[in-house]
Amino acid sequence: MAKAKKKGGKGSIDMTAMCDVAFLLLSFFVMTSTAKLPEPHPVDTPSSTVQQKLPESNLAMVTVGDEKVFFTISDRDLRGAVLDKVAEKYSITFTDEEKNAFDLMDGFGVDIKKLPALLKLKGSERNKEGVQGGIPYSDGDNQLKEWLLAARFAAREVKNEELKIAIKGDAQESYPMMKKVIDLMQEQKINKFYLVTGLRGEDF
Repeated sequence: MAKAKKKGGKGSIDMTAMCDVAFLLLSFFVMTSTAKLPEPHPVDTPSSTVQQKLPESNLAMVTVGDEKVFFTISDRDLRGAVLDKVAEKYSITFTDEEKNAFDLMDGFGVDIKKLPALLKLKGSERNKEGVQGGIPYSDGDNQLKEWLLAARFAAREVKNEELKIAIKGDAQESYPMMKKVIDLMQEQKINKFYLVTGLRGEDF
């Protein structure tokens, strides 16, 4: 007599381990990634095939766009020393609260006299269009020169290193404007600096 065949049951796969791995990977990428910080004046950088990365520390960046100039200091431990030097130059006193706010602010672009008012604003309000009109850079009032000089001295005192400089210019910015910034570098004997560009493929 023939034996009856048993019907095979549907197989099942335990996905618990896979879910654990997926969440671990997700947690890793979230904790190690760096969010892009809002800029006071976003610019569209020119394209380039150069893949050299900017230093992550001890860096000062001059951003140029719409004939306005903005200044960024990468290291928080440098910002306070830089502010003290520029404040002394222009005989301006900042409160402890304003100094703490400056330590947390990456980039800015206002006249030194308007900086206290800017520091009182919330982070989201500072980067609104029209709030920051750029750092003065004319021959009669070249505050950009003073910020750059103060940052270089602060880097030597705090880190015992030479400050690295980068220029981030808009692709549509006029040549005379960029030349003014580069000439300022030359006045301070800065012959090596980074030019920030966007990456493009080698398709030419």
